[in-house]
Amino acid sequence: MALGTRPFTHGLHDLGEGNWAWLQPDGGWCWSNAGLIVDGEESLLVDTLIDLPLTRAMLDGFAAALPGTDITALVNTHGNGDHCNGNELLDCDVIASSAAAREMAHERPETMARFMTMADEMGATGEFFLHCFGSFQFEGIDRPTPTVTFDGHMTRTVGDTRVELVEVGPAHTEGDVLVHVPDRSTVYTGDILFVEGHPILWAGSIPDLLQALDTIEAWQPETIVPGHGPITDLAGLREIRSYLQYCRTECRDRFDRGMPVRVAARDLSLDRWSDWGEPERIVTLVDTCYREFEGRDEPTPVMDLIAAMAELWATQPR
Repeated sequence: MALGTRPFTHGLHDLGEGNWAWLQPDGGWCWSNAGLIVDGEESLLVDTLIDLPLTRAMLDGFAAALPGTDITALVNTHGNGDHCNGNELLDCDVIASSAAAREMAHERPETMARFMTMADEMGATGEFFLHCFGSFQFEGIDRPTPTVTFDGHMTRTVGDTRVELVEVGPAHTEGDVLVHVPDRSTVYTGDILFVEGHPILWAGSIPDLLQALDTIEAWQPETIVPGHGPITDLAGLREIRSYLQYCRTECRDRFDRGMPVRVAARDLSLDRWSDWGEPERIVTLVDTCYREFEGRDEPTPVMDLIAAMAELWATQPR
């Protein structure tokens, strides 16, 4: 089901009124989006990319389109590397929620580089790992610590433009932040939204994610730039809400019948969204729902989830 409202093409997109987006089709694993909010000679960057070459190309693209514009601040919407690994290429305030900053301290690019060297020894899980992450360069990244952290809410200005930073984690991660430009009716969501791709949950629950969608919808934005996938609008957001509600209801049924997580992930029908990417990620939603139903706060180890996704991915036609 197509939810994009603009062409999903690589690179720079002018959203009007000084808002910009940098898109990376196909929006799958680590092919994330970023944004730039410009007023006069000042701008605020929303997220960097998974590695230094990709981030450098993006910054060069912004500079070519907007000569003389200075990036005076960077906001990381959360702590996953595909939204912050290029931070070292900026010389400005780096802003994140306190929870995201803590996650950045533990999710390090050098860990990913080490796993890349081990992938050939990891069997099917290693094959899946290379499928997801083999296109990127994790070596040589020296990611700095955020210089400004906050909890809950922060207001920044770019020139005369007000930008609201609103923490909505835990949801996708512990420290997710929405970047809202109210006078321009635009929201940059980070990975609260995957558009035309199955979402992934590392930390929060589906109710947490639905609450974040409620926050976005209450603002009534005209333009929504997701963390992955094409630019969308409120109709796209509502379809993602329907997907999440459906998955939670179906997971409850399978949980009550005693069906294990991996069996439930294979059993759950996603035909309505069959053209969305990365269907193996349903494993993380089923696992999240089961943890919620069990009242278990401790997250499942990431490598266990990757192994379960690898198992499901191996069954998919390619």
